[in-house]
Amino acid sequence: MHIAMIGTGYVGLVSGACFADFGHHVTCVDKDGDKIAALQQGEIPIFEPGLDALVAANVKAGRLRFTTDLAAPVAEADAVFIAVGTPSRRGDGHADLSYVYAAAKEIAAALAGFTVVITKSTVPVGTGDEVERLIREANPAADVAVASNPEFLREGAAIRDFKFPDRIVVGTSDERARKAIGEIYRPLSLNQAPVMYTARRTAELIKYAANAFLATKITFINEIADLAEKVGADVQDVARGIGMDNRIGSKFLHAGPGFGGSCFPKDTRALVKIALDHDAPLRIVEAVLGVNDNRKRAMARKVAHALGGNLRGKTVAVLGLTFKPDTDDMREAPSIPLITGLLDMGAKVRAFDPVGMEAAKRELPDIVYCDDAYDCADGADALVIVTEWVQFRALDLDRLKAVMKQAVVVDLRNVYRPEEMAAAGFVYEGVGRGKV
Repeated sequence: MHIAMIGTGYVGLVSGACFADFGHHVTCVDKDGDKIAALQQGEIPIFEPGLDALVAANVKAGRLRFTTDLAAPVAEADAVFIAVGTPSRRGDGHADLSYVYAAAKEIAAALAGFTVVITKSTVPVGTGDEVERLIREANPAADVAVASNPEFLREGAAIRDFKFPDRIVVGTSDERARKAIGEIYRPLSLNQAPVMYTARRTAELIKYAANAFLATKITFINEIADLAEKVGADVQDVARGIGMDNRIGSKFLHAGPGFGGSCFPKDTRALVKIALDHDAPLRIVEAVLGVNDNRKRAMARKVAHALGGNLRGKTVAVLGLTFKPDTDDMREAPSIPLITGLLDMGAKVRAFDPVGMEAAKRELPDIVYCDDAYDCADGADALVIVTEWVQFRALDLDRLKAVMKQAVVVDLRNVYRPEEMAAAGFVYEGVGRGKV
């Protein structure tokens, strides 16, 4: 099939490359001429393991191409995916749908023959209705069906998630659209990927509800971690104990500095606004947002506590800047409020991240960026593990201790065992485990 993918951001580029790998002919469209020129030269604008090779293979095979011209790819497409950004709108937290609606109007003018227009972007309930209205208003003669097909991709594991999904959600009441989308995803039938067909508005809500629930699990275990520290319990064991209950499950029960990234903060805020607009407030999700924001700010105080309460003139080494491993994404990363708080308390900050430092420099210009973990720790009064990159899971503790001014480690991801750190001569503080 011929597919036009509007938007070459994280979702659009990964989805387009994977669809091409299925054997479809995919054209990715973006207004950013520099980005398209770079993609045409084989330069990938985001860090995602395996994506560069996947793009290169499908470009070489002639199944994947990039352009700034929307009209021609849409005219020849059987399906057009809208995968543009929906950032939080400045001032009120609603999802900014201006890019979605602008794409819909441009698509309308270029449609030729029956076409399925599919929102892949994360959008509030009812957005598909407005997309359809805009298309029909702009082109009353268009033979078009509008569907919702939300993405469930984890940064750092997006290609596997796309090819081995837990589920594929398709929101449409149009039988021709169901058939076309089923054909697009047919190669996944070998993996027995379940396809769930729903009404369009239901599909839109599923995406928001999924992200809000996962954010709630993270926030719940973080609050339990705070209680564990007060009562002398170990949150790691608590998480294992409750996660063995198959009604709860073990995933997303890892205590840490709070959630960040491009999805959970933005989508939970948008869901709260949607609920308020419909007079159905989501008090649990509102609390999740508040607790998460407070937690990120509290992490700097946790570091200060490990150093006796005073950071003025102290040097703090920060390992990990991105919101999670295997990505260069700094959006709403916990490292930002942590480091800002450390600076506000008078500390000097040195930092290292395997791939995120260029992006971090735009957010955190007033710190020292280092070559590796040991360079980062050199002369530090405390070392803080913020992102659980695999490179930080087996540090040479003797070497680390030798280069640090004080052997103090604050492990915000519980990467190390307290008894191991104590045996190595460190003052160690994890999350929900107390201080040794």
